[in-house]
Amino acid sequence: MSYSSQAGRRPNEYASKSSHTNIIWDQDIKEFLDKCSLPSGSDEIVLREENLIADVNYDLKSPISLFITIDGGYTEVFIRREFPSCVLNFFQFGALIFELKDLKTLSNKPFIDPEDIERLKKIERLKFVLPTKNISYKDESLTNSVRNTFYEFFTENKENFIETLKWFLYREYDSKKEIASYTLSSCPNPKCNNKRIELNKRDMSENYLFCCDDCGEKIYLTDVFRLHEVIDDEFGAGGILAYVTNLLEHILLIHYIRTILRIKPSLLKETLFIKEGPLAFFSVTANMHKPMRDLSNYLLEKYDLNLVGVEKSGSFVEHAAQIGNKMESGTLLLINNNYIYKYIIPGKADPDNPYARTSYYGGKLIFKSRDERLYVVTIPVENESVVLDPKKENFKNLDSILQNLEQLKCDMYDNSLFPVALANKLVSLSAHPSSVILEKFAKSFIKP
Repeated sequence: MSYSSQAGRRPNEYASKSSHTNIIWDQDIKEFLDKCSLPSGSDEIVLREENLIADVNYDLKSPISLFITIDGGYTEVFIRREFPSCVLNFFQFGALIFELKDLKTLSNKPFIDPEDIERLKKIERLKFVLPTKNISYKDESLTNSVRNTFYEFFTENKENFIETLKWFLYREYDSKKEIASYTLSSCPNPKCNNKRIELNKRDMSENYLFCCDDCGEKIYLTDVFRLHEVIDDEFGAGGILAYVTNLLEHILLIHYIRTILRIKPSLLKETLFIKEGPLAFFSVTANMHKPMRDLSNYLLEKYDLNLVGVEKSGSFVEHAAQIGNKMESGTLLLINNNYIYKYIIPGKADPDNPYARTSYYGGKLIFKSRDERLYVVTIPVENESVVLDPKKENFKNLDSILQNLEQLKCDMYDNSLFPVALANKLVSLSAHPSSVILEKFAKSFIKP
């Protein structure tokens, strides 16, 4: 790493213009590069021969009449830019809820009434602020500041997310599969080496707290997300932001499902839940995919759950753009393990380890609508082995879900969906002017 000028009296040190020759002539480097390979190009794909193409049944009458779209975003705010820099992150996420009849009524009108737009823009917003670098909450370390912030958000929010988390984690929705204990991989106290801690529900206090048997420190129920494992008190918690967004979106999704089950279970069959991004949990939060798969399996069996994850970017979206002209309108591509590792992801397919088996609770599809739009979607499946050799019948309510996605098309962006685009507009936080305004707002409250 080069030296940089700190006081402006001396120049910056710049990288050498000739040191690359040492790499080019190195024999070990040449041998390494010779062993590397790339996924096969899209021009080599013959989809019909891959036997992964299926047709969408448009004759099926869909029961779906209500849509709930989940989305979220965050923005980084510097409270102090000079050393030691201090950073907060503001999150906003929510659920956009509307009926299909409202959208159809709007599309049939020659002029759009502002009141109709407002009806479609009804969204439940939730706000959350997280210290991520050199900011202490209640005079705690950064790790404990994040833990406390999460715990208080779940327990003090009017939505009572902590009760939803308990319901979800211990499978309280199904008396036959309810569990009495959940295993936490490590104690959140950095000085404690206790591993595989049993969080017995009977030992949980009324405040959703446990106690470590070894060190005696308190454990929050929200510690099951394991964020404490990837936070560094010196370097910060910036690495958890994308995982936190996905996690909170899922919690909101689960909360709405639980609410509908309490109020009117029959409504689940008429509701399509749309989540921005794949149906998966990542990094240390990946352990949540198991209870989520259990929940989705239960809901599919009992209530015909309609749930889809829609991707807007990434390797699979780029691949869909490459092979879109090879697909016929009104068809879908069932992506199996061999296909993924041959054309999309570098590596070798392993029948014992299906793609993303430790993070996804659904299977991926590429759908080409009748109006030539391409969507990369994830639909819940019973188990991870489906991705080895997926069949259309593995994806329950698939035709109904894809029919409705086609109706929700949006012309504002390429291959976009109206509720996803609108939800993003209503909850996303821009770099300018949002972050600038939020920086001034935060500084007015936080004093050195």
